[in-house]
Amino acid sequence: MIKIVIADDHKLFRETLSIVLNSNPELRVIASCQDSAEAIEIIRAEKPDIVLMDIDIPPFSGIEAVRKICTIAGTRVIGLSMHTHPAYARKMMRAGALGYVTKNSSKEEIFTAILEVNHGNKFLCSEIKTLISEELLSDNDTTPHIGMLTERELEIISYVKEGLSSKEIAGSINVALKTVEVHRHNILKKLKLKNASSLVNFMHSNAGFVA
Repeated sequence: MIKIVIADDHKLFRETLSIVLNSNPELRVIASCQDSAEAIEIIRAEKPDIVLMDIDIPPFSGIEAVRKICTIAGTRVIGLSMHTHPAYARKMMRAGALGYVTKNSSKEEIFTAILEVNHGNKFLCSEIKTLISEELLSDNDTTPHIGMLTERELEIISYVKEGLSSKEIAGSINVALKTVEVHRHNILKKLKLKNASSLVNFMHSNAGFVA
């Protein structure tokens, strides 16, 4: 039997998903929690086979939680999120998750994801696969999204989110002030934002992705 932990900050969703998963005789939900810090504690104590991890979860994002979970032997992670843009799936997988399903996925697809990841295979739900295919086939997709940013630019955004000035960021990552300012300019340009205020609003709407 595959032991599962659900980490999501919506109680009704956790309870409903637990019922659905426990209806499969191969699966058993051993715990659920509403924040990422508690999830880490439970995983260290219970050593589940699979963790279903939301991205938008306090106190630190599901992306950061995945990095921590990957240091715990024997537990594999599947990202489970309302976010359907492929960039979110990429970020979770790069952090160490083996699978990604959206909250639009059917119970059968979630069952399949759990079974595949439990065997060490990678899994993306059909919704994400379709969107990736559309991305590859479209030459005119210029809609700005977080996936356009480099790892360094995402790092800069995370510091901006914490309220650090460009000078403080430069000191934290040991680069020149001008370098930080160039990065900030490029971030605004890529995301088609006008100023720092619009960047802050963007970060709030992408809180789970900006770890």
